[in-house]
Amino acid sequence: MRKMKATRKVAQRELLRIEGRAVEVNVRLNPRARRLIVKVHPSTGEISVVAPSQRALDRAMDFARGQSDWIAAQISRVPAIVPLEIGATVPLRGQDHVVRPGESGRGAVWLEDGTIRVAGLPAHHSRRLLDFLKREAKKELEARAFHHASRLGLKPTRITVRDTASRWGSCSISRSLSFSWRLILAPSFVLDYVVAHEVAHMREMNHGPKFWRLVDELVGDPRRPQTWLHDHGSALHRYAMR
Repeated sequence: MRKMKATRKVAQRELLRIEGRAVEVNVRLNPRARRLIVKVHPSTGEISVVAPSQRALDRAMDFARGQSDWIAAQISRVPAIVPLEIGATVPLRGQDHVVRPGESGRGAVWLEDGTIRVAGLPAHHSRRLLDFLKREAKKELEARAFHHASRLGLKPTRITVRDTASRWGSCSISRSLSFSWRLILAPSFVLDYVVAHEVAHMREMNHGPKFWRLVDELVGDPRRPQTWLHDHGSALHRYAMR
């Protein structure tokens, strides 16, 4: 008779008590992780524990319980969600725009006198608004990336726009750039800085003096956009579909 192999769990959901209430925790295995780590999503408050091995996975919840005070502090900082719907106020390039219904015939979404007009059935408004913001982000991010890269005599191999929680942008060894679409919600000088930062990594894959000289060459002193992101960056994660 053949012996049954033990089932290896790679992901599971558990409950953790935080300040007297039970919250769900996603526990998952990632062999690339170096150690047990607890994460709290800045926009949703979702809690996850990442384990580097099956053995560590078995003690992940004990580890999370030991981090309960830190988890509670992170959850308290999660901003209230602003649904992407009619009546919402949404920043676009740092300027607040009220979302209003629009008449059919002019397109799905357009800008008009400081408002964002969304046409069609109410059930489609949220998705159409999100798609519009992502299109605006992709257009702006690609334009700025190619502009800054050309100044350095370089060209990105690829530019992708995603919804990332932990990074505003990234650059791979192959010069592939990736950005958060939420940068279109920030003032233009912030978006421009993040793009320049990642473009500079196309030449210098580090944060040494040569790298910062490149950033300064592209956009000047980085302290203003860095301060803005530190103070307001988490608020950009407030906007979501209902």
